[in-house]
Amino acid sequence: MSEEQTCYWPRAILHIDMNAFFASVEQRDFPELRGRPIGVTNGEVGSTLITCSYEARAHGVKTGMRLPEARSLCPKIIQRPARPKVYAQVSTRIMHALAELSPDIEVFSVDEAFVDVTHCQRLHGSPEHMAAMARDIIHRASDGLPCSIGVAGTRLTAKIASDMQKPNGIVIIPPWEARERLRDVPMEKLCGIGPRVAEYLRLYGARTCGDVAALPLTILERRFGVTGKRLWLASQGLDSDPVINDVAPPQSVGHGKVVPPRTTSRRVIETYLRHMCEKVATRLRRYGFQAGRLFIGLRYAESGEGAAAEYEIAYGAPNGKKFFELARALMKAQWHGQAVTQVQVTATRLKSTSGQMELFAPADARQLNRFAAVDGVNEKYGEFTVAPATLLERSSMPNVIAPAWRPDGHRQHIPDSDKS
Repeated sequence: MSEEQTCYWPRAILHIDMNAFFASVEQRDFPELRGRPIGVTNGEVGSTLITCSYEARAHGVKTGMRLPEARSLCPKIIQRPARPKVYAQVSTRIMHALAELSPDIEVFSVDEAFVDVTHCQRLHGSPEHMAAMARDIIHRASDGLPCSIGVAGTRLTAKIASDMQKPNGIVIIPPWEARERLRDVPMEKLCGIGPRVAEYLRLYGARTCGDVAALPLTILERRFGVTGKRLWLASQGLDSDPVINDVAPPQSVGHGKVVPPRTTSRRVIETYLRHMCEKVATRLRRYGFQAGRLFIGLRYAESGEGAAAEYEIAYGAPNGKKFFELARALMKAQWHGQAVTQVQVTATRLKSTSGQMELFAPADARQLNRFAAVDGVNEKYGEFTVAPATLLERSSMPNVIAPAWRPDGHRQHIPDSDKS
């Protein structure tokens, strides 16, 4: 292999994966937790692990595990309530700091990012060197939090590479080695292969990326179309998905909440619905969106099914009280005393007001002034400091970081977790 090929890659992508991110932040901020098994839950009463430290994982504890099961495997595990705003602040510092390396950054989630360093090689050196630079940048920005970094010629190969050596590892897969290095990797490691796709591929004897690569392309294209071709290429390290640093405008704004087990109280269900209606309306106002349609849904305990309806609504100042009137209409029409496990409110058909008051009717403009006063108080002193009296009985479960969270723009907001 020539020196030029070794040093300069035609395409070079880093995948940054913060290791046990929430748990690592807890151990960083509370020295007494360092070296000890901890599990992070959604609040003090949370019963499912959002993540866990590597000390807990050594005992077989996994993310998504119920706390009683985790304690049976690791009796000394320490439960820690999540602090979403802290994690978001740390993530924001990390993502902004990575701009020192390259401007081409795609924030994939609160603890993951892709960085395209293809055009930075003459400035910073080899992709291997830039991976080490990225880890140093992250350590400085986060006060020493561990991360794993995968370096490859494509996004999906880089993501697989970052998972090969945890915690705090750097794995390099040059483009010319990708097909061979991926050959024995389980196909489920490919981002985009879910249970349905995996089940279909197993019918053809495919278990690894090498097996998928050996299948005729027509098999995947015929069943999955463009997605099938993408997975076939990805299994060989040949996918061409770009790193996208622009955050697309939202297609919807929604909030859902799990209600107490087997809830049949109309008052409780309506309180949860009003809570979600107010949260949706507040977010729409905060980021200058109007909605043309509202989805209201209930999930029932017995069957897993539920009640749902979509309502056409007039564009205008987002109003939680008006949204709740539609939620009550759904309750009256479709709910007949069934036990409810979850409620959902989602606004769609969004359009941006760009902050221009003239897009609202005069009545809306006056109403917006009232909303602005309330929103200003709540932004300063905590979510729902000023709220309808019925929300005094709202859920005490804190907010969580949504998968769509981003460090900038309309996806960055996380309200005070102790107020929701």
